[in-house]
Amino acid sequence: MDTRQLEYVVAIADERSFTRAAERVFAAQSTVSAGIRSLERELGAPLFERDAHGVRLTDVGEAVVAEARATLQSVERMRELADRQGPLRGTVRVGIFTNLTTIDLPGVMGEFHRRHPEVDLRLGPSPSGSTGLVEDVRQGRLDIAFHGLPDPVSDLLTHPLADSPYVAVLPEAHPLARKRSVSLADLADETWVDARSGFGNRVTLDRALAARGLTRRVPTELSDLGEIPRFVAAGLGVAALPELTVIPAPGAVVRALREPVAWRLSAIARRRPGRAAEAMLALLEERISGL
Repeated sequence: MDTRQLEYVVAIADERSFTRAAERVFAAQSTVSAGIRSLERELGAPLFERDAHGVRLTDVGEAVVAEARATLQSVERMRELADRQGPLRGTVRVGIFTNLTTIDLPGVMGEFHRRHPEVDLRLGPSPSGSTGLVEDVRQGRLDIAFHGLPDPVSDLLTHPLADSPYVAVLPEAHPLARKRSVSLADLADETWVDARSGFGNRVTLDRALAARGLTRRVPTELSDLGEIPRFVAAGLGVAALPELTVIPAPGAVVRALREPVAWRLSAIARRRPGRAAEAMLALLEERISGL
């Protein structure tokens, strides 16, 4: 039994797929399958069952996965202790928002690489936004992630980075586009373009509307906030977005929102992040805080 096999077990348990697990651990699917078969022979019991719905853990598998997670965390701590006096090494997995063009994320990561050239970076978004990123950090699939939900995440470290007011995004031919500012009540009866459920900006806005007794209809949902102004320009509806996330689009105009609705961008991490993750958190605070 080796730690690589334990990584395979945890990845398959999280992804419920040998294919996705292999992609996550950067191994061929045949290698992952062979590693699991070898481990099952050593333990004398099957860990996974496959059916038409995918892969699920057996009772033995459930117990083994819990121990595998604990073992991998212990191994990581041992590596951290052994490496404490030397340069940072390893990998930092960061969950990002693809639409934050107002933040120079490539520049931040470039600075991190210059400071810690022996640390590999793995960056990617979640299709379910902040909700998915929180769960990825909880499950150990990510070390750090951006976070935009309004509620605190009590079981994770949270580092506030920036607060951004909401602005209205309107088609330039819309009657409200002639005003310098608009209210949520002005927009409530319009059709809307917004992020999918689970995205922090949508959760925050939905609560602001509900607090004012307002409802709306969102027939167009996107998983990339940066695209929303383009869909507004195409006449699919109006939007209200955190100013930090707005990418200007021809045919769409931005107007101030009268209500003081704000979106908070934070970084989250596990309670005991490794040295490389701690260094990344510190750099994010250094470069982003106060925007």
